[in-house]
Amino acid sequence: MPYIRTHYHPFLFVLVTICAMAELGLTAFLISAGNENHNWPSARYHSLLILFEFNAVWTTMFGTAYLLWIVDGAVHFLASIASSMIWLFITTTLWGAAAGMMYSTRTGGDCNWISDSSGFVDPNSPCYQPQDLSSVSRCRETLTVEALGWVEFGLCVLTLLATCMWLRASKRSYQSSFYV
Repeated sequence: MPYIRTHYHPFLFVLVTICAMAELGLTAFLISAGNENHNWPSARYHSLLILFEFNAVWTTMFGTAYLLWIVDGAVHFLASIASSMIWLFITTTLWGAAAGMMYSTRTGGDCNWISDSSGFVDPNSPCYQPQDLSSVSRCRETLTVEALGWVEFGLCVLTLLATCMWLRASKRSYQSSFYV
């Protein structure tokens, strides 16, 4: 049982990294589609997608690095518990801010009915399925971006709290690596 209690970090970091990769793909697609069609609902929405993209790249890069350092048993400062806690705090703040701003920017709750004047589809161009995205599809993708942001925020909070509890229960120094 002690092995399970102290070896959850790779599992949590894998979840954080995989969720960030999913967010990375979706936001990259939405930014590319919006730039191609020049039909952003608002400048704020475009900026938020870029923020989500930055958060996803940041989380994917550092999440993968921490995973490799944990598995490798690295002993340098960047692989320390203090370093991962600082990174988790910054990452949690970034994801919480992005998801909260998307929640307040996005209009409406469900995507059952969206008019052509919503800004998701250019009213002057016909929407040919499946080549172009419909308003409902774009709305659902926006909801997915927000949902993945909240999931990422929750995973980061959970990982940060689990790290704090593990650190408190551990007799190791805060500067030692995870599994050395």
